[in-house]
Amino acid sequence: MNMKPEKIIPPEDEFVIRCPRLGHQISFSYCLHESGKLPCFKILDCWHNYFQVEKYLKETLTTEEWENTFFAPGQPKILTLIDLIQQAKNSKKGKYK
Repeated sequence: MNMKPEKIIPPEDEFVIRCPRLGHQISFSYCLHESGKLPCFKILDCWHNYFQVEKYLKETLTTEEWENTFFAPGQPKILTLIDLIQQAKNSKKGKYK
């Protein structure tokens, strides 16, 4: 009997949870690309109750992406806040076009 390991499938965009950083509902796909190409550094904390997020990320990220996401020194809080404000503005503009 040859059993393939199950592929981890992340939640669809319709499934949202509250983001502790932004304070509103977001999908997994947003968290996956929150830092441009990289996932949000809190993605493991936020999504571990909903699916095997760590296993999924280890299967999809390169070693360098994993390390840059979870082990790279963070940017100063003020820069993070400015970046989040800009992302929110850009997101809002996209909804009203």
